[in-house]
Amino acid sequence: MGFKMGIVGLPNVGKSTLFNALTQTAAAQAANYPFCTIEPNVGDVAVPDERLDQLSAIAGSAQIIPTRLTFVDIAGLVRGASRGEGLGNQFLANIREVDAIAHVVRCFEDTDITHVEGKIDPIADIETIETELMLADLDSLEKRVTALEKKAKGNDKEAKETLDLVNRTLPLLRDGKPARLVERKPEEERLFQMLGLLSSKPVLYVCNVEEASADKGNEFSAKVFERAKEEGAKAVVVSAKIESEIAVLPPDEQKEYLEAVGLAEPGLNRVIRAGYELLGLITYFTVGPKEARAWTITKGTRAPAAAGVIHTDFEKGFIRAETIAYADYTSLKGEAGARDAGRLRLEGKDYVVQDGDVMHFRFNT
Repeated sequence: MGFKMGIVGLPNVGKSTLFNALTQTAAAQAANYPFCTIEPNVGDVAVPDERLDQLSAIAGSAQIIPTRLTFVDIAGLVRGASRGEGLGNQFLANIREVDAIAHVVRCFEDTDITHVEGKIDPIADIETIETELMLADLDSLEKRVTALEKKAKGNDKEAKETLDLVNRTLPLLRDGKPARLVERKPEEERLFQMLGLLSSKPVLYVCNVEEASADKGNEFSAKVFERAKEEGAKAVVVSAKIESEIAVLPPDEQKEYLEAVGLAEPGLNRVIRAGYELLGLITYFTVGPKEARAWTITKGTRAPAAAGVIHTDFEKGFIRAETIAYADYTSLKGEAGARDAGRLRLEGKDYVVQDGDVMHFRFNT
């Protein structure tokens, strides 16, 4: 289990260039005109994790299997998309299918690449996209109120709870604030997610800067980071041009290129880490002679549910989990060393899996 992130933004901000780089393909056409991406392009990438390489080396694993991240390149939204302008309705529907939004924001000057609004203003660009998502949500919720009110009068408990959520969300949207800001209890989360609101998606702002600013950003990206902090979102700096150049290089040359431009790692790594943090995701590992494998779960997941990510039978018949912390596994040189040092633990059904745990599940068939 990885997660699905939709890449959105105005036309000509570098979405498709970034998508091509991230997935190391040329599947999404990068061109200097709106709507060059007609259908959403989908690409899976391996999530880079140095810990997996370390574990594999210690265990002598024959195969390394990283967890996967799915990127969906969604065509450029424009002002009026919520009313069907451009290819708005189709694009908005695609956004509903993703776990989070990577909002690519143009933070570079280039007279050769036109801007759909005629000027470089990342905050205005963010507000254009956000407004379209909120208007679509407002229209969606207003159409549901009458039917929910009828069901609620008939003592439909779920309809009453949903109506309450809708009535708390509508004022926010009318006030120009995204649905994700609505206050809600943990037990309301399922119903809230069922509303399918576009502006409820967690947002990661990807500041696409010129090559010279790829390490620290620039004045444009600084404004985006400030905006992200205010609304509890995340932001990263990436140069889509650099990422596209790295993507076509052999692995041994990538490191040299990164050092030459003053970067410690590809932008993909920063995007993934920020995405994981945004969605509250962590990784645990299964390690043996055949394979070393990474698994993605939500922070707070208990051992049986974590086992269920591998196979539903593991969750149904869960007995216990042999667990070694990553630091113990590496410092004690593997399972045998950890067992001898008393660092291999037997955890039960209530154990909350921690990031980096190395696990082996025992279960009844």
